Amino acid sequence: MYIGNYAADLARSVAFLSRIPMPSFAFVGFDGKLDRASRAFPMAGIVIALVPALVFLVMLGLRADRLMSAFAALAVQAILTGALHEDGLADCADGLGGGRDRDHALSIMKDSRIGTYGAISLILSFALRAAALAAIARAAPPLAAALTIPAIACISRGALVWHWHRLPSARPVGVAAAAGQPGEGSMHMALVSGCVLSALLLWPSLGLFPLVCALLGCGLSVMAFTRFVHRKLEGHTGDTLGAAQQISEIAAVCALAMAL
Repeated sequence: MYIGNYAADLARSVAFLSRIPMPSFAFVGFDGKLDRASRAFPMAGIVIALVPALVFLVMLGLRADRLMSAFAALAVQAILTGALHEDGLADCADGLGGGRDRDHALSIMKDSRIGTYGAISLILSFALRAAALAAIARAAPPLAAALTIPAIACISRGALVWHWHRLPSARPVGVAAAAGQPGEGSMHMALVSGCVLSALLLWPSLGLFPLVCALLGCGLSVMAFTRFVHRKLEGHTGDTLGAAQQISEIAAVCALAMAL
């Protein structure tokens, strides 16, 4: 029974976080709430990152340029997710960077147009992640380098759930508000499973020290971002969830690259 419930939560999480089609049976009786399903976000991150990791592995195996291979993997990942998290990062950068106060920031974040802060944040996000992946590929065998993509996707989705749990909703309506808020149990399971699964992917091939650096980079960055958002907006939005994932992913993969 538990396995069946978790499988349904995983399918719902993958469907929410990406454009990957999921079987219809997983949505029987589903009311749109993701408070419990969020416990499966780290595993969903691994599922979503499998194809980008395979692209990275194949290109490295064919001796393609490492930076080009990293950008290709990130492009495939953005296609699979519909650039969901990148959109949140850009909106957050515009709102938090250009907003005079809380209401003005939230108003900017609802605007579909992208501004200077948003454009710069996207450039830096792709550039930093691609450079870090290329550095990892220079220091590690192709398979080990490819496994960092699902590992980082895993722990960054766990960080997203922690951010979601820690802050109330900044708006009475919206994607995040409608999806509910993860409880203590779901948050703890997301964090524990994210750390364990990423350890299984990284520790055997890269060692303990790089793993610890990646976890610390992920954790410290999302804690700092959450505190900043609490001060500026007094709560989370769907955009801050996406930004939390992106910021923690950037910090984790850069810390991992620097530790090798």
